Amino acid sequence: MRVGFTYDLRDDYLKAGYNLEETAEFDSVNTIESIEGALVGLGHDVERIGNVRALAARLVEGRRWDLVFNIAEGMHGIGREAQVPALLDAYAIPYTFSDTLVMALTLHKGLTKHVVRAHGVPTADFAVVETPEDAERIDLPYPLFVKPVAEGTGRGIGGKSRVDGKAELMEGCREIIATYRQPAIVETFLPGREFTVGMVGEGASARSIGALEVGFLGTAESTIYGLVNKEECETRVTYTLVDDATSRAAEDVAIRAWQVLNCRDAGRIDLRCDGAGRPVFIEVNPLAGLNPLHSDLPILAAQAGIPYAKLIEMIVESAGRRVVRSRA
Repeated sequence: MRVGFTYDLRDDYLKAGYNLEETAEFDSVNTIESIEGALVGLGHDVERIGNVRALAARLVEGRRWDLVFNIAEGMHGIGREAQVPALLDAYAIPYTFSDTLVMALTLHKGLTKHVVRAHGVPTADFAVVETPEDAERIDLPYPLFVKPVAEGTGRGIGGKSRVDGKAELMEGCREIIATYRQPAIVETFLPGREFTVGMVGEGASARSIGALEVGFLGTAESTIYGLVNKEECETRVTYTLVDDATSRAAEDVAIRAWQVLNCRDAGRIDLRCDGAGRPVFIEVNPLAGLNPLHSDLPILAAQAGIPYAKLIEMIVESAGRRVVRSRA
């Protein structure tokens, strides 16, 4: 197939003046080269496109592809992950991963939790705080957990995310609203084991490829899987593929959430156990990182015996079935 490749290269944004945290979700040259190499190895003709603006320019020029392999996160707006899918939908070009509606919904953690909860998926009690005054009205038991409502890669999450009283809650909400220019989401703190479940496929064919338990070394910033611990995961955290009753329960919750949200091809569901040891949905990442050595999904896949090239093949095969259906 002729495969277009959309992405946000971190170096490009750093050169444009954005800082390291602002570009935390974007991809390295190594990631781009690894994905391209896997696609070429599968026999595809790959054209690097780049970000949403580069895609728009190519489309205006008349460029078309059989499939676009899309990992572009976008820079601006809560719906930023939906920008490339929306543009490709407008031109009827198939692409990997979830569609425009799913990408727009799932970056907003509050709206996502409303949807999965309505379908019976367990998730912690929560409130969305749009102004500091909203925090005054929160009536949830402490400790609580505070984070931005629409960020990824652990941005805005760290040792101060857990709060034990009103003063800390107010300070945390004010800081997030001011720093990230978006609401905060406040959740009942989950004290138990933490898992990320790798998902492939869509609909009835969706399945888990395993549950990775996140552990914290003595060098970790805190026992919270936030930005610092994610960025320096090699020296701060441990990842262990587990298969026990609790991890299998986490996989069951993840599959339910994935199907409820209509996610596609591959991604991750993050969960943490409550005080009773029950896995609870935290959030979904329908556009998971694909650095072969640094990102959670490829790490999980490797521990599950799935080589990197095979993971990319599984993603393309899942998306390719939609290409076949669209031509039928």
